[in-house]
Amino acid sequence: MSAVYRHFSQTELDAAYNNRAAERNLEARKEDQDRRSLALYARAKVRRDLAYGSAPRQRLDFFHAETEGRPTVAYIHGGYWQLNEKEPNAFVAEGLLTHDLNVALIEYTLAPTATLPQIVEEIRMAIEWLRTRLHSDFNAGASMVVSGHSAGGHLTAMAATQPGVTAALTISGLFDLEPIRLSYLNNAMKMNFEEAGANSPISSPLPSIPVTVAVGEAELPELVRQSAEYAAALKAANLVGNYLVIPAATHFSILDEVAHPDGVLAIELARLAAL
Repeated sequence: MSAVYRHFSQTELDAAYNNRAAERNLEARKEDQDRRSLALYARAKVRRDLAYGSAPRQRLDFFHAETEGRPTVAYIHGGYWQLNEKEPNAFVAEGLLTHDLNVALIEYTLAPTATLPQIVEEIRMAIEWLRTRLHSDFNAGASMVVSGHSAGGHLTAMAATQPGVTAALTISGLFDLEPIRLSYLNNAMKMNFEEAGANSPISSPLPSIPVTVAVGEAELPELVRQSAEYAAALKAANLVGNYLVIPAATHFSILDEVAHPDGVLAIELARLAAL
């Protein structure tokens, strides 16, 4: 079979980015995350479905820290830009609230309704909406760390150059979209070559703020490679970066490191927020 990307045949490339097929007990994990998310909504101080634009999914939930004037983590969910919503991802806020951080869960229009350039622009719109309202509307401090998982990790890297963003943490992100363009994932995305290049963080202007790149040790090798190469690009440019490989973590279990107060990524986000 002929190679379509590096040494991968089409079947091999599709499998190399199929995180759901590689995860054991995914349904049970998702059910547990849903339960934890619902429980957090029930007990936390949260303002829900705040519109940062006019489209139905241009909305966010803002979880308030216990103390006024605290930094904010803007969190972007994953789902390969075509699945998921903010509500089932609320569980990640629990660990951050324990560190007395505000958390903004950002939702965005999915493909194929939106193109990838449109999705990137929506996230930038959400970050700007937050930046101008952190103090006046939410009694928050000026510091804002952007973070996200998987496709949200990609969107985090694309938003990290925005005014008002003080640090960033990418989790299991995608930084070179050419293999995505050539895989089954592009059936909904419909990216062309130019769009993939222009929206690949590794070939875009790199952020000058502190950026931590995190990935699970037990993730698919292509996901690990992408994070390692992005972290290396930051280092080569003499930018402030940190590369964390979480032992034994898979693409989905890694989120527990954000959701638990003593998780490696909850602690790292608290560190970044304090810079």
